[in-house]
Amino acid sequence: MIYKADYVILEDKIEKDLFVEVEDGKVKSLSKNEPENFTYLEGILAPGLVDTHIHGYKNEDIMNAKKGALDIISQGLLETGVTSFLPTTLTDSTERLNEAVKVVGEEYKDVKGAKVRGIFLEGPFFTEKYKGAQNEKYMSDPDIEKLKKWKELSDGLVNKIAIAPERAGSQEFIKKANAMGVYVALGHSDASYDEAIKAVEDGANIFVHTFNGMSGLHHRNPGMVGAAMNSDAISELICDGHHVNPAAAEILINKKGYDKIALITDCMMAGGMPEGSYKLGEFPVKVENGTARLESGSLAGSILKLKEAVQNVVNWDIVDVFEAVQMASLVPAKSVGIDNVCGKIKLGYDADFILLDYDLNLKATYLNGEKKYQK
Repeated sequence: MIYKADYVILEDKIEKDLFVEVEDGKVKSLSKNEPENFTYLEGILAPGLVDTHIHGYKNEDIMNAKKGALDIISQGLLETGVTSFLPTTLTDSTERLNEAVKVVGEEYKDVKGAKVRGIFLEGPFFTEKYKGAQNEKYMSDPDIEKLKKWKELSDGLVNKIAIAPERAGSQEFIKKANAMGVYVALGHSDASYDEAIKAVEDGANIFVHTFNGMSGLHHRNPGMVGAAMNSDAISELICDGHHVNPAAAEILINKKGYDKIALITDCMMAGGMPEGSYKLGEFPVKVENGTARLESGSLAGSILKLKEAVQNVVNWDIVDVFEAVQMASLVPAKSVGIDNVCGKIKLGYDADFILLDYDLNLKATYLNGEKKYQK
């Protein structure tokens, strides 16, 4: 199968009138030479999006550890432009986390939609002050033995964990987690600027949904936000227009550069569903007016589709199309070391890509070179 699109977004540039040859589900060649037979795709061909922070979709939640739910989420994500993702857990009891990662480990090879490229443990080693929609009764200091168990139960899938760096034992935990091949993110934390910078120096490389769930930037106390801005760590960003004011997003992107920003959704089970009542962990959530909120009014994840985040940062006039796509594909893939298997259209890679129109609306999603979703 050979595809030709008006434009193809590669890892380092946008090519015009490029022919993408697919064989056995992989990208076999990229050429300007016109073959005899090809399929023309009107629009922009881009790498499939990579969501490294997503709790659920289509009324399913990873924490429910329900058989078959992973595949429902996986197939649903194709309509969002996502072809690779990290199922994401919440702060919960050790037993429930054990079960959640075990089910993902048992089922990830059989999903028919977006590919599971790891597991993100969002917690439980957080701080109560910035708990957000995380359950404080299950928060504790970092425990490397628990992480080892979760990695083992998940068939080795766990490759990212978020912690609050001010908790006791964080320094040692970060180093040991990295040695196990687990990337460490920082979030839901009241850490000082110095504590957060020290954690990055120790090996943490991601800030979880930057601005949300962390000590803010003050001119005499730069806090976690200041550390995110002033370090080389990758900053996650939820660009739904509710979690972060577009001007704040622009400030962060201008300071760090697009290549240090990973667009994520933090989507919960109400993604792709109508407004109404849902749950996030043990908490009831009300979804209306484009947001998911706890009874307290606090945001409880999002219902954002990653394709919308790409559109938003372009429409907000912060970045161009090339940069926006990289922020939702290559950068998140790099943040957890999976850019060797996804996040770009490249020779030898799975032919997972999306077709966008010139307003960046999703027209189709392809897995292994085959169209799996069409609007």
